[in-house]
Amino acid sequence: MDLLNTLVEKGLRRESPTREEALAVLATSDDELLDVVAAAGKVRRAWFGRRVKLNYLVNLKSGLCPEDCSYCSQRLGSKAEILKYTWLKPEEAAAAANAGVAGGAKRVCLVASGRGPTDRDVDRVSETIAAIKEQNGEVEVCACLGLLSDGQATRLKDAGADAYNHNLNTSEATYGDITTTHTYADRVATVQQAQAAGMSACSGLIAGMGETDEDLVDVVFSLRDLDPDSVPVNFLIPFEGTPLAKEWNLTPQRALRILAMVRFVCPDVEVRLAGGREVHLRSMQPLALHLANSIFLGDYLTSEGQAGKDDLAMIADAGFEVEGTDTTTLPEHRRDAVAGGGCGGHGDGGCGPCGGESAAEPAAAGTTPVAVAADQARTDLVAVRRRGAGTDVPPNA
Repeated sequence: MDLLNTLVEKGLRRESPTREEALAVLATSDDELLDVVAAAGKVRRAWFGRRVKLNYLVNLKSGLCPEDCSYCSQRLGSKAEILKYTWLKPEEAAAAANAGVAGGAKRVCLVASGRGPTDRDVDRVSETIAAIKEQNGEVEVCACLGLLSDGQATRLKDAGADAYNHNLNTSEATYGDITTTHTYADRVATVQQAQAAGMSACSGLIAGMGETDEDLVDVVFSLRDLDPDSVPVNFLIPFEGTPLAKEWNLTPQRALRILAMVRFVCPDVEVRLAGGREVHLRSMQPLALHLANSIFLGDYLTSEGQAGKDDLAMIADAGFEVEGTDTTTLPEHRRDAVAGGGCGGHGDGGCGPCGGESAAEPAAAGTTPVAVAADQARTDLVAVRRRGAGTDVPPNA
C-alpha cells in the first residue's frame, strides 16, 4: 500500500505526514487494519524498540471540580457516583505511589481535580514529590494540577517534578462545545509554561466524544506543533451522570486506527495508551502495543482499569518488555534537545514554542463517525474505582 510505505519512510525520517495522509489512515478499511498496525509498528520499533513504559496514576484530590468539562466524571454538576475526597497527605500519596512502583511503574502521575492549583496546593504537591522521591529516588514524577499561574511551573520543577501533564483533548474549533469554563488557549499556555520551566511536557487527546476525523487530525497536528515529549491517547469513558454518557462512538478497529495516525504524526514521541483502553479496545489491547510505547498500570483516576498483573502478562505475551528505570525513554535526539532547553522532535520542521511553523489551519467540517449500536455499548466495562487512593482498600497495581 503506497500510503503506508510513504508514512513509514516519513516516520523513520521524523518527517510529518500531510493532513491528507493522516486523514487517509483514519479512512482505511477493517480489511487493511493489520497492514496499518504493521506499518505504524515499524515506526514505533525504530524509535522505541519493544520497550513499554509503565505509568501509575495517584488521584490526590477527587471530585468536586468547578470546571464543566463534559467528558469528566469529576466535573461541575456530575452525577457520577465516584469517590470524592480532599487532598491526600504526602505520606498517603507516597504509599499509593509505592504500589505502582512495586508493579513496575517508571513514572508516577500526581493528579488533582480543580481549575488549577493555589500556591498552597503547590506546596502540598511539592511535599508529596519529596516524600515519593525519598522512597523511590529513580522514579519520574509528573504533576497534573490544571491551569498554572505565573511561577508555579518553576516551583514544581524546583520541587523535583520531572514532567507536567495538561491535555489539549480536542480540536480548537470544537473545544468550546466540550468545555466553557476555560479555553483551548489556556491549555496551550499551561503546556508552554511547563516547557519554559524545563519540565518534560505531556499533552494528549480524548477520542470518542463525537468528533470528526478532521477534529482528530487537527488536535494531533496541534500537539505536534506544541511538541510535548509524551502524548497520551485517551478513549472516552462514558460515565453515567455526565453529558457524554451516551457517546459510544468507538470500535476496537477505529481506536487502533487513531493510535496509528498519532504514531505517524508523532513518530519519535512517547505515545501513551491511556484511559478507556479496556472499554474500547477490549481483547485487541495487545495490538495497540505495536503502536503505543507507554501505558498506565492498573486503575485510573475514577474508574477501574485492568489488573496490574494482567497488564504485565499482556506485555510479555505480546513479545514486549517493561522499560526499566535504567533506560531513557526518549530517543537520543529528543533527550539532547530537552537537556539543552530546545525542542528537537521534528527534524527540519518547526514547533510553536520555538518560533517555528504556526499551528495548522483548522480543517473543514467533516462527517461525524456513526455511533456504535446500542447493543454494542459495553457499559458493563465502565466500573467506578472503589480501591486505592482515598480508600482503605489495596490498590490495583
